[in-house]
Amino acid sequence: MFRESVNLLSGQNVRRTRTAAVHYPSMRSGCALAVVLAGLAAAPVCAQSLQERLPACLACHGENGESQLPEVPSLGAQPVSYTLVELVMFRDRLRVTEPMNEMTKGLSDDDLRNVAEMVSKLLPPAPVADTADTARMDKARALAEQHRCNFCHQPNFQGVENVPRLAGQREDYLLKALRGYKDNTRRGYDAQMSEVVYGMKDEEFVDLAYFLARVK
Repeated sequence: MFRESVNLLSGQNVRRTRTAAVHYPSMRSGCALAVVLAGLAAAPVCAQSLQERLPACLACHGENGESQLPEVPSLGAQPVSYTLVELVMFRDRLRVTEPMNEMTKGLSDDDLRNVAEMVSKLLPPAPVADTADTARMDKARALAEQHRCNFCHQPNFQGVENVPRLAGQREDYLLKALRGYKDNTRRGYDAQMSEVVYGMKDEEFVDLAYFLARVK
């Protein structure tokens, strides 16, 4: 069943997306890339077991599920199906982000499933702990309802199945992802997000990212 879903992902669904690669500048330079390369330097990546690769993964994305690095997403409490789909896309280079492509290279379906299950058990990221602008939060909440973000991602924005958790996600990462869907530099497994953001303005992305990063 899983292999069939991968084949479908590699075929019909992906062909519906606009052909584009996704890039994480912060993952290609500085601390994050240094951590990844350090983890890969000891042995060829394909020779490393899943357990040998995990420390580098958690160093970038946060050992407790909460990223401390700019534009690097927190993974805590992400739905298993969503994380699994993303890992398959990285392994099969349907999404091109070199550190992630390298870290998933040669891993089996079971390896990827184990990572996805581990991530789902990590603590969810804490929302931004500031005094939120009430008017701005209300405006963004209405915007989320208008575009049915609260339908696909659930009313609490905690995600479900192959739809990611957004609540408490890094604000800079959310903004980067929304802009990536808009300008076709981020590739999804289907075209739905690109369609949602097509008619949206950048200031709406800014407000949505502000809001979602503060949802408890």
